[in-house]
Amino acid sequence: MTKFFKKNNSRFPDTLIKEALGLELLRKFCNPDLIRIPSVKHVDQDQLVLTMIKNKECSSKLAERLGQGLAELHKIKHPRYGFDENNYIGLNPQINGWFNDWGDFFVSKRLRYQIELIENPGVREEFNKILDQKKSTLSSFLNEHCSHASLVHGDLWSGNYMCDGENVWLIDPAVYFADREVDVAMTEMFGGFSSSFYRAYDVCFPLTDAYPIKKQIFNLYHYLNHYNIFGVSYLDRCRSGLSVIEEL
Repeated sequence: MTKFFKKNNSRFPDTLIKEALGLELLRKFCNPDLIRIPSVKHVDQDQLVLTMIKNKECSSKLAERLGQGLAELHKIKHPRYGFDENNYIGLNPQINGWFNDWGDFFVSKRLRYQIELIENPGVREEFNKILDQKKSTLSSFLNEHCSHASLVHGDLWSGNYMCDGENVWLIDPAVYFADREVDVAMTEMFGGFSSSFYRAYDVCFPLTDAYPIKKQIFNLYHYLNHYNIFGVSYLDRCRSGLSVIEEL
């Protein structure tokens, strides 16, 4: 089988090693009849060697398979939230650790961490103030509407799945154990996946009634990350997500 060679172009020496770890974890829990994960042939600090995927347009059938497969992955219950190793979300570190409390994990390791990365002191203070005022309410809300910890892909936008005509594949994960709706929320950030995907997911594992609010809170993490990487064009989206938290 043809191999794909991925170079480490980041500033972190273990980026590819953590990516390989995430792929192997997804391989362990994904149903291969529904979702495929590329095999890791070799990994070191400089290079990741994977199964080559010949990318083709995704059919409605494969989109349904992705939705069902993701829902089945999310149905598997795990005992704690977080992960035992830090990894990466785009070009920034993703800080983990183990928590019994989902709300506490998300507030401290997702929102707070990204806010502390903000270089503009005024914006950082503005965002920290909101989080300080609402962290208990936010944590309680998130815990109330989360049934169990699920393994999540963690960076599930349209560039991180591929189809080869016969199978659908997940790539470039930022795995951890979380409220499963963080994955579904991210699929909606940049235009959304196909309607076939959402129908299949919802049939297998219906979204919670609180999902419309949770979606905006969960995607705030990614908008903060984009703001820290790409700059001010994402600032209004960050403020919009924080306004949802203020209204809880």
